[in-house]
Amino acid sequence: MQPIAEFDAAAAVRKLLREGRSGALATLSAHGGAPYCSLVNTATLPDGSPLLLISRLAVHTRNLLADPRVSLMLDERKDGDPLQGARVTLTGTARATDDPLARQRYLARQPESAAFAGFGDFAFYRIEIAGAHLVAGFGRIVDLAPADILLDLSDAQTLVEAEPDIVAHMNADHAEACALYATRLLGAPAGAWRCAGCDPEGLELQHGHTALRLTFPQRVNSPAALRAVLRHLAEQARSR
Repeated sequence: MQPIAEFDAAAAVRKLLREGRSGALATLSAHGGAPYCSLVNTATLPDGSPLLLISRLAVHTRNLLADPRVSLMLDERKDGDPLQGARVTLTGTARATDDPLARQRYLARQPESAAFAGFGDFAFYRIEIAGAHLVAGFGRIVDLAPADILLDLSDAQTLVEAEPDIVAHMNADHAEACALYATRLLGAPAGAWRCAGCDPEGLELQHGHTALRLTFPQRVNSPAALRAVLRHLAEQARSR
């Protein structure tokens, strides 16, 4: 009998972060402090920190400008009963950022947002995670600290800096490989799958409004190491 694989709560949270494209944002009302919940689109920085693009005209933005404490819930979007799927609630603070990397990463995940990302009332916000509460099924309810789920990028700066070129190269020259990763390694339906990002632990693939995470067999910290892993995964996908 094969042993039951140990549940990796941190990996489950990182997958939800990378594959989530929208979630429920909870803020505290600027008038009275009552909880206020809204639907927002999301992306992540290379370390996994969530990103938002929101307008100062929105109630949730006015709320967090008065009190930056927020929570963000992302779920697996499982077919059937949504309560059967995994979900994570992240708590922390949301602060505006003018980091070009935030813009690059968000628009790669949410390309339709380019139409209004430059409007004066919109800004990118990074959520500084303070904690995470994962519900992933019976006996799989776990609280995690930021260090459990955010990636240490201290040894991977060359990879982070090269990401825009990597994404452009994958989509221009290796679209077939992206489709093979999605369909043969991740079991997704056929479609125009594209690369939306990469980090030391995986590749982000996207087709329409569906995002998937291709986790690497080992951590990579440079473009050269990434090429070797992607080549190996492409060979593996073709052999299937």
